[in-house]
Amino acid sequence: MNICVISFDFWQYDAHIVEALKKRGINAHHINLGAYRHRNIAARAGNALSKIFLKKNLKKQQRQELILDQLKVLGRQDQILVINPEQIEKHIHLQVREYTDRYIAYLYDSLARNPAEHVLNLFDKVFSFDKSDCNTHNFELITNYIYLPEQTCNGDAEFDLVYMASYDDRLNLLYKITNRLGTLGLTYFYVIVGKKTWKKEFFGKGNSNRKYTRKRIKHNDITDYYGKGKVLLDLVRNRQDGLSFRIFEAMAIRKKVITNNRTILDYDLYNPNNILVLAEDLSNLTADFFNTDYEELPREIYNKYTLETWVNTVFQLT
Repeated sequence: MNICVISFDFWQYDAHIVEALKKRGINAHHINLGAYRHRNIAARAGNALSKIFLKKNLKKQQRQELILDQLKVLGRQDQILVINPEQIEKHIHLQVREYTDRYIAYLYDSLARNPAEHVLNLFDKVFSFDKSDCNTHNFELITNYIYLPEQTCNGDAEFDLVYMASYDDRLNLLYKITNRLGTLGLTYFYVIVGKKTWKKEFFGKGNSNRKYTRKRIKHNDITDYYGKGKVLLDLVRNRQDGLSFRIFEAMAIRKKVITNNRTILDYDLYNPNNILVLAEDLSNLTADFFNTDYEELPREIYNKYTLETWVNTVFQLT
């Protein structure tokens, strides 16, 4: 069986899908548009000028041409999965679907954040992690997945709470939470990643409990970061209902979670001993949650959210 995954895999989550397929003996390939780079400085400058004067993003155009070029080499596929397809123009989708009989999409952003309605009618099946979108548009609900090996982060944690995420508007809530932790005598450590962090990165040197960086954290290093804390913090963006990868990373390494995502209450993985859903005023954020151990989930619930189960469902494997 030949399966191709097309995505902008900036955080390297999607590569795990391809590896899981290969372990099943499937001829799987990944067209990762997020890995595309300009050939040289001249090409980068040319793209900048094109965006300014011609209002055309040559890099975006070249990325999409890369899809077709690679499919010409790979040939016909039994299935093609596109993750967050709104970033690819409709005329490209029409050409891509000529290479397969089963063209499927997975949305791990809400339509409110990333509208994709203009291309979704081109797919044979649409999966989404957002319950509201599934109810409204008749998508099939599927969560993100546990991609880390099951393990326990041993040793004494250096901090009570750890957080790692992109540089965005969630920082305002993060600062409120860390201020409250200070009043409770609790410690924290966070890593913020993004191009806009350069000022924080430069002026923030010397703060051992916070890190701003433009370099993405490699998946091999994630457990080291999370191992620094007793509890993980999960903050979802505005207009998002789906469960982030943070929840499933925490399940894999047996860490408790504090989150502002109230939809987690509807899932069978929710255990109030392991997951604290923040009140809007943070009044339920107390030291008590940090003083109890992680409680093991039933095996059938854990297995339901593994990457292996996800792959079987999406690609209709047995």
